[in-house]
Amino acid sequence: MKLAIKFCAIALLFFTACKEGKKESTEVATPAQELAYASYGDKISEDKAMTSEEMLAKFENMNVGDTINVKFASEIKEVCTKKGCWMKLPLAEEAETMVRFKDYGFFMPLDSQGQEVIVEGKAFVQMTSVEELQHYAEDAGKSKEEIAEITSPKKEFAFEANGVLLKVE
Repeated sequence: MKLAIKFCAIALLFFTACKEGKKESTEVATPAQELAYASYGDKISEDKAMTSEEMLAKFENMNVGDTINVKFASEIKEVCTKKGCWMKLPLAEEAETMVRFKDYGFFMPLDSQGQEVIVEGKAFVQMTSVEELQHYAEDAGKSKEEIAEITSPKKEFAFEANGVLLKVE
């Protein structure tokens, strides 16, 4: 009797384990689960993202200290080469926004320059100090001469992203 109970228990475990393994391999192989974006920070969607030109129009109507919650798409112009702790996104030929990440909670890949992104968070206009501008120039790998040329604060379009979608190529 004990032998029959042991045999049944082993058989039950064997069949249950095989069934679970088959389920996992089926889920992994499903092509519909492939993602077009890598997600960083909070989970966001690509729905209703503004263009960079629409975002520029919003920024141009803001004053220093104004803040709005938005989502927009752009291409990474520059990324911090030390940690990926900030990136610059173009809004037009001569306008860009500096993007930092909420609570320093996530970073972008160091090789993500030139890739498309969708960012969601808070857009605001700020005055950036000379020291901070020089620090960012150093992070970007600028020469000592280029860093020394930074001598006055700058009015900037800034963005604090709580989530980023990076288009996977």
